[in-house]
Amino acid sequence: MSSTSERSSEETFLCSICLEVFSEPVSTPCGHNFCRRCISQVWDTDGPCTCPLCKEVFHSRPQLKVNTLLKEVVSGCNLDKNKSKSMDENLVFKEVQCDVCSEPKLKALKSCLVCLSSFCESHLQPHLTVSGLKRHQLMEPVENLEDRMCPTHQRPLELYCATDEKCICVMCSVLEHKNHELLSLEEACERRRSSQLQTQQRRQKIQEIQSLLELSETEALRERAVGLQAFTALMQSVQRRMDLFLEELQEKQSRSHRQAQDLVQRLEQEICDLEQSGAEAERLSRSLDPLHFLQRCPALTPPAGLKKWSSVSFELETYEGSVTRALYELENSLSQEFNKHFQELASEFNKAELRRVQQYAVEVTLDPDTAQPNLALSEDLKQVHLTDVKKQLPDSPLRFYQSPCVLGKQSFSSGSFYFEVQVKGKTEWDLGVAQESINRKGKITAAPEYGLWAIALRNKDEYIAGTSPPIPLFPQRAPQKVGVFVDYEKGLVSFYDPYSADLLFSFTNCCFREKLFPYFGPCLNKGGSNSAPLVLTAVETLSSDKVQK
Repeated sequence: MSSTSERSSEETFLCSICLEVFSEPVSTPCGHNFCRRCISQVWDTDGPCTCPLCKEVFHSRPQLKVNTLLKEVVSGCNLDKNKSKSMDENLVFKEVQCDVCSEPKLKALKSCLVCLSSFCESHLQPHLTVSGLKRHQLMEPVENLEDRMCPTHQRPLELYCATDEKCICVMCSVLEHKNHELLSLEEACERRRSSQLQTQQRRQKIQEIQSLLELSETEALRERAVGLQAFTALMQSVQRRMDLFLEELQEKQSRSHRQAQDLVQRLEQEICDLEQSGAEAERLSRSLDPLHFLQRCPALTPPAGLKKWSSVSFELETYEGSVTRALYELENSLSQEFNKHFQELASEFNKAELRRVQQYAVEVTLDPDTAQPNLALSEDLKQVHLTDVKKQLPDSPLRFYQSPCVLGKQSFSSGSFYFEVQVKGKTEWDLGVAQESINRKGKITAAPEYGLWAIALRNKDEYIAGTSPPIPLFPQRAPQKVGVFVDYEKGLVSFYDPYSADLLFSFTNCCFREKLFPYFGPCLNKGGSNSAPLVLTAVETLSSDKVQK
């Protein structure tokens, strides 16, 4: 049982290319693992880099990273090269010496399952010439021929019983394994290898699912943090507006209270003055001397400073419409807050999306065989501009003759790809992708039905998408570079401003049936104002410090 478990553990950590224990295991972008040496040798051949297991195509060679977890597990299980070699020693034929030769023994060419001996070239001759020996069963030279013979019938172990999972001879198959599933040794070996590969594939699929789950959890935590920040800001805005509304209401109420209290105090003071004057008049009125009464009584003259209260009114603060006005101000505040956070989130989304498509960056060069005769290409085939000189070039079905444009050398008929072009200093240009059958001899119409998916600049600041009819575009800023992304299977062609991460335009639901080529149109020089070249540039992965604000 222990040996079976050990063998199963060993098979789990076999590279699907060399079928040996992983040596410096690395992971591909699709999640599968291989020895660094094995996958590098496979990818060193011509053609696109392809995963040997799932057949996913990588148009640019991925950067391989060591799978540290798998490396530690392999190391912890003591599945090192020494054990791998010991496993191979049981599977691979060793160099066997001739049993007939005297010292020094020569290398055996064949082993005889009847004679139970191995023979070099000279001692093998009788088995090739003598009629009786010709009937003997020969095989590649191996040691311990007794182990290859059935202990019961003394016949070679030529078959494998899949029912009992053991090697048997022909007599065993007739006498003891009748109606069992029998396979040749080669078929059984192939099935075992296939089973090992399927096990490895499923373990790798588990690892891929777990990696995606971890990525999903990380994304969920990030989205949760962003969402909490946005909603907290909105709730704080509501709280501030509510506090301001209550504060204004309280201030109005306090102002009314102070005004009423001031008027009441002044009225009470005048009442007090009048009452004092009236009391003095009442006391003097008891005098029987009229002259004395008139000389001493002040009540006939009102106290100084009395206010004419008939013209005074108490103005109440108006509260009607306060809630409506507060809600209106809250609406404006929330709208500004929404716009602020929406723009921030949209910017983050655009940057994340651009980083995603930049992973599909490919090396693109211009194809001189397609360049219109007035175009000049740089030596490194990375720049193109229009000249006044029309070159005399051999006639070619690939070359454009009327429209000043050129295609990329590289073609794509599957997967995704991305490239960037500098358009700085130009007042007109065309960029996109074209299908192989695009019209190369006459005037080109920029529209998908004519095999061209492109955007263009005209008259310095007029951006358009090549549709029928054309759609005007309004980028927030004039792009200095344009990134072109294509997903062949999804039928998607998108254009980006790599500096701001803004999406300029997308063609969706496209139906591609031919090879696609990068398309470049530097347009006419316009008296020198449009003489700057279109330049294919290296793709630099977007980072926050490169984004234009």
